[in-house]
Amino acid sequence: APQFLGPICETLNLRPSGQFCTDRLVHLCLNFVDLAVELAPTYKLLKPHMDFLLYKVCFPCMCLTQEDIEEFENDPHEFVHKQNSPLADFYDPRMSAITLVQSVVKHRGKDNMQPFLAFLTEILQRYNAADDTNKNHVEKDGALLAFGSLSETLLAKKKFASELEGLMVSSVFPDFNSPVAFLRCRACWMVQRFSETSWSDDGTHLRNLIQLVLQRLSDPALPVQIEASKALRFLIEVDGADVTLLPVLPQILNEYFRIMNEIGNDEVVAALQVIIDVFGEQITPHAVALVTQLSTAFKNYVDAGEDDDDAAMAAAQCLECINTVLKGTCEHPELYTNMEPCLVPLVLQILGNDGEYLEYMEFALDTLTFITYFPLKISEQLWEV
Repeated sequence: APQFLGPICETLNLRPSGQFCTDRLVHLCLNFVDLAVELAPTYKLLKPHMDFLLYKVCFPCMCLTQEDIEEFENDPHEFVHKQNSPLADFYDPRMSAITLVQSVVKHRGKDNMQPFLAFLTEILQRYNAADDTNKNHVEKDGALLAFGSLSETLLAKKKFASELEGLMVSSVFPDFNSPVAFLRCRACWMVQRFSETSWSDDGTHLRNLIQLVLQRLSDPALPVQIEASKALRFLIEVDGADVTLLPVLPQILNEYFRIMNEIGNDEVVAALQVIIDVFGEQITPHAVALVTQLSTAFKNYVDAGEDDDDAAMAAAQCLECINTVLKGTCEHPELYTNMEPCLVPLVLQILGNDGEYLEYMEFALDTLTFITYFPLKISEQLWEV
């Protein structure tokens, strides 16, 4: 392993010194260094070069490229698809740079954590101090991505946990209204990473944060809407959040369905499921509309699912979501009668003899269990099934 380190570091130096190096090659080299950080003989050789690795290689990898920004603005569906792709771990140097930074902090934090956090903090302070024409938005986005990637470590250590509130209020809250769309997107992502921050005030910060996230559900940029809908899922579970969310529950549900009609994303549907679960009692008046919308979404996703893995996963999540609604309303089985016109054709489609929808079989049987077990009598329609 020590013999390989030389050529690997020389390869990683190609980009910082202005030469060409493919993403795949950077990705593989960073994976090697990630393992080398953990081993004593290789780390001894790496130690003098950690500044180079963290600040000249990893951090630039974490920053958005010009292509990323153009894709964000011109092809948001593709941008969202890439951000959520499980395959990114196998080719994207940004993912391997994040993994390497996490390993350095985990295994060699004593040497590297404080200087790295100081480097990131300085970027954020410089951004806040600069006037609008001189602000480096890409650098700030990279710094927040690095902070967010270390959220587990930062939240676990008392000395950092107390400073996180300040970081959120000074460097993340203002970005919710930034003219730069990818910073609004990053702000919503940061909420997902730091939803467990303990707020020192009387709940004002939390209320403000929920309001900021709610506004971004109807952001002009699709990737921002997606991140906001995922962020809300984490905030719902924070004590005291329901006070702010309950009065606007119908609007929230409408926003989720609008986003779901725009793009198939299983995390968005999973977030909706958490909302339905948490607000079980309050969901009853919306139950029939929810099931109708989810059935329609399922049909759309299934049609798209042959060419689109995200849509196929979102379709399964829709069925799970329907069952969550049924579970939440099982004390009011009279509602099931109004849901049957949507649910029976859905179950029939999945149980159809062609076997095309076999992967959804279990969800369909769960749905069937609810609508046969709780109502007092079984309707004519249901006997068909």
